[in-house]
Amino acid sequence: MTTSGKNIQSGLEVTKREVKRLFSNKVYLFCMFVAPLFCLLFFLSLMHKGLPTDLPLALVDLDNSSSSGNLARQLDTFEGTQIIFQTSDFSEAREIMQKGEIYGILLIPGNFAKDAVSGKQPKLSFYTNNSYLIAGSLLFRDLKTISVLASASVGLQTGRAKGYTDDRIMTQLQPIVIDTHPIGNPWLNYSVYLNNIIIPGILQLMIFCVTVYSIGIEIKERTTRKWLRTGNNSLFISLIGKLIPQTILFLICGLIIYATLYGGMNFPFNGSIFSMLLLLFLFIIAGQAFGVFMIGVLPTLRLGLSFACIWGMISFSICGFSFPVTAMYPPVQALSNLFPLRHYFLIYVDQALNGREILFSWEHYIAMTAFLILPFLVFKPLTFAIRHAKHEL
Repeated sequence: MTTSGKNIQSGLEVTKREVKRLFSNKVYLFCMFVAPLFCLLFFLSLMHKGLPTDLPLALVDLDNSSSSGNLARQLDTFEGTQIIFQTSDFSEAREIMQKGEIYGILLIPGNFAKDAVSGKQPKLSFYTNNSYLIAGSLLFRDLKTISVLASASVGLQTGRAKGYTDDRIMTQLQPIVIDTHPIGNPWLNYSVYLNNIIIPGILQLMIFCVTVYSIGIEIKERTTRKWLRTGNNSLFISLIGKLIPQTILFLICGLIIYATLYGGMNFPFNGSIFSMLLLLFLFIIAGQAFGVFMIGVLPTLRLGLSFACIWGMISFSICGFSFPVTAMYPPVQALSNLFPLRHYFLIYVDQALNGREILFSWEHYIAMTAFLILPFLVFKPLTFAIRHAKHEL
């Protein structure tokens, strides 16, 4: 038998050995299927309405006029806001917000209606608890909107009292009309915005951990020499044989995620299926290559898993989907390129959201492929750790 034939046979033997290990240890199947798919269902059900609705608000009405009552009713009709508490004591409303029972307070001053008609410019005050970022931001938007509407209503009444026509009044109230068209997610759906990155990010975290664990457990249990013998004493063949079944299972999990997001949930998908499938495949093998690098740098199970968890969690912050990378410090901007999830996010925006040609994302596909170089950087220390495996302390 030729050398290449022996290598192929050895690789198949390593693959068979790894398949037995995968199905004999529940940790693997939990990390590869149960955890990602549970998170998929959890986050989709958590954000199934797209945006949080009926956020609790307190109203402090010191005017108690028909105008202030009408203002409160208009605010309560907003989908995202619900007035659950009304009082004339601001301190009481503040205490309730400090307890976390409400996310905002609208304060209508005394003589609001009278001052508005007489042109004294009364001030509407609103307070939001931005410790809860999403709830506070959404309430701030609704309160800002109702304050603008109240101002426009007062201006309309004042103008009519002076005998102006409605057209003349509207040109003064709103001299510039804004026509907005959100691109990619026109519904401003938080589920579309978050889950398209959170779920792949969790999958990436599992890829890191499973790759590190599958090699680290061999070192810890001192089975590395048997693993290498099965792979014809070649670390390259042993790694390929070990990772192939994991790649296939992660691909199946990734396809289930894609089918759920873009098929079942009808999330925006304007690109080609091929580009996204290629992205999924490169994303998985890049994560595995990074996992091999992690266990090569820190060749003990405990430290390797710590490295994997830290790098995987930082990915959510540095990939740019929640805070733009261009607004980060220059060194952090450069560091973001070392995270596969960053390139996944940019390709997803180009391909799935914007529907651009695959050539527009070529540099990120190449960057994803470049992660495959990482295992070769740690071949020597990893080979030494595998051949001289000892129990961890």
